[in-house]
Amino acid sequence: MDSTDLAQYMEATDSITKPWLLVQLRLKKLQERRATLSDSEYFHQLVDIHQDLMNLGEWWRGIEDEVF
Repeated sequence: MDSTDLAQYMEATDSITKPWLLVQLRLKKLQERRATLSDSEYFHQLVDIHQDLMNLGEWWRGIEDEVF
């Protein structure tokens, strides 16, 4: 699945507000652009995505049935 397929899936399933899917989309887009980025830029963007993922924390606790 490429980033276009993932984005279309997110739109079709009304999942655009699910933050873990947005992280996956960002990772997929970064993966697709890997060949055009320097190692430093790639690492910098990967660190940024990782930090966003870690900032999600456990926001889903207590609402698992609604969001998953």
